[in-house]
Amino acid sequence: MNLRAVRYITALPLLLAVLGFTDCYKPVTNSGLPKHIKTIAVPVFQTEAQGLRYRVESRLTEAVTKEIIKRGNGLKVQGTREGADAVIEGVVRDFSFTGVLLDREGRARVYEVTIVSAVTIRDLKENKILFDNQNFVLRDSFEFSSDPRSFFNEEDPAVERIARAFAESAVSAFVNGIGVREEKK
Repeated sequence: MNLRAVRYITALPLLLAVLGFTDCYKPVTNSGLPKHIKTIAVPVFQTEAQGLRYRVESRLTEAVTKEIIKRGNGLKVQGTREGADAVIEGVVRDFSFTGVLLDREGRARVYEVTIVSAVTIRDLKENKILFDNQNFVLRDSFEFSSDPRSFFNEEDPAVERIARAFAESAVSAFVNGIGVREEKK
């Protein structure tokens, strides 16, 4: 065998390996959304939860709006359905604080915050549901300090963290097409 043939034989597996990996590492340039969706309405979420504190429904709405602006690749966001291509509708179904860890005196030191909501994303142009999760559950926990001098109420920041996590999860599913319903042919 001559030197040229050896080079080709050696280079061929390397070339095939490189070509095989190019499809694996293509950057994500498209979203999972239909191409005609350019404007998304995010009206204030509704609430079914009793005694709702901390303006949870408006915090979730605000967090979703910010997340779409941040990650929506140029999608426009508005508060009303009029003129929008799609709408994200949300309902806060339940909101609770539960003591999960007691101290020596029997007082709750660690609390868990749970928000249960329903989220539906609807294509207004084609009148179909793109995403629907009627049991969207998010939890976070916070701890009260045992020293009254260093007390800081962690409830509000916990609700804020949950709102951000909710928005990241919902918008990621929506923008990336995870759970987006495809039309059966």
